[in-house]
Amino acid sequence: MFNNWKLRKKFTFFLLLILIAGLASIGTALNFVLKKDTENQIANKALILIETMNSVRDYTSTQVQPELADRIDSVFLPETIPAYSAREVFEGLRQKDRDYRNFFYKEATINPSNLRDKANPFEKKLVEKFIAKEEVREQRGFYTAPGGKLFYIARPIKITDASCLRCHSTPDVAPKSVIDRYGSVNGMGWKLNEIVGAQIISVPAETVITKANQSFVIIMAIVSVIFALVIVLVNYLLNRHVINPLKKMARVAEEVSTGYMDAEFEQSANDEIGNLAEAFKRMKLSLAIAMNRISQVKKMNRE
Repeated sequence: MFNNWKLRKKFTFFLLLILIAGLASIGTALNFVLKKDTENQIANKALILIETMNSVRDYTSTQVQPELADRIDSVFLPETIPAYSAREVFEGLRQKDRDYRNFFYKEATINPSNLRDKANPFEKKLVEKFIAKEEVREQRGFYTAPGGKLFYIARPIKITDASCLRCHSTPDVAPKSVIDRYGSVNGMGWKLNEIVGAQIISVPAETVITKANQSFVIIMAIVSVIFALVIVLVNYLLNRHVINPLKKMARVAEEVSTGYMDAEFEQSANDEIGNLAEAFKRMKLSLAIAMNRISQVKKMNRE
C-alpha cells in the first residue's frame, strides 16, 4: 500500500512521524528539565527564607535575650526563644505575602521543649541523617504527608551558642519559668556542637508540578506550532519545486510517447529536477532523430 502512495503523501507521512517522535522526545526531556528548574527556583526561595529565619534567630539571641535575661527566671518570655521568634516571623510573612502562602516552616527537633516543634517520623529520619553524616549540609526532595505530597528542603540545627544550654542542658540549670512551662524532661540534655534538629521549609508538590506544567504547555505549544509551520513549508516547497515539475515532465513524456513531438520539457532551474528535464530533452531529441531515420529507411525500402 505504501508503494502506491503519491510522493506528497509519503513525505507528509514521514514528516508527521518525525513530528510525533520529535515532540515525544522533546516533551520527555523538557518535562524533566522544567521540573528540575522549578524545584531549583522554589529551593532557592526556600534557602533565602532559611537564611532570613537564621537572621531572626541571631537577632533574638544576641539582641533580645540579653535585654530580658533578668526576667526569665520569674516570667517565661517566648519572645526570647530564637525558634519561637523565627516561627512567628515566618507565619507573619505567610499571611501577608501571597507568594509565600503555600510555604511552611518548622524547626523539627527530636527532643524539643515546645512539642509544636516535635519531629514527626519522617523529620526524625532527616535529623538522624544529619547526625550520622555531619558533612551533609542540606537535604531536599519529596515526601508524602497526611495532607498530601510535599517538596521540602532541610538544613541541620547545630548548637553552637553556649547560651542555648542555659535552658536545655539540665533541669537544675534551667530557669524556673522554663521548667514550669515545659517540664523537666522535654528539651533537656542538649550539648554544645550537637545537632538537635533541622530547619525544614516545605511546599505542596502540587505547586511545583503546576508551575512546571504551565511552562511545559506553553513551550510545547510553541514547539508544536513551529513543527507544524515547518511541515507546511516543506510541503509547499516540495510541491512547487519537486512534485509540480515532475508532474509536468510526466505529462510531456506521455505526450511524446504517443508521438506528439512538439511537446517541450521545461527546465525551470539548474538543480536535480532541472537536470532531469534537460536529460528528457536530450532523450526526446534522440528519439526524434531515431524516428526520422526509421522513416527514411521505410521510405527507401518502399522505393
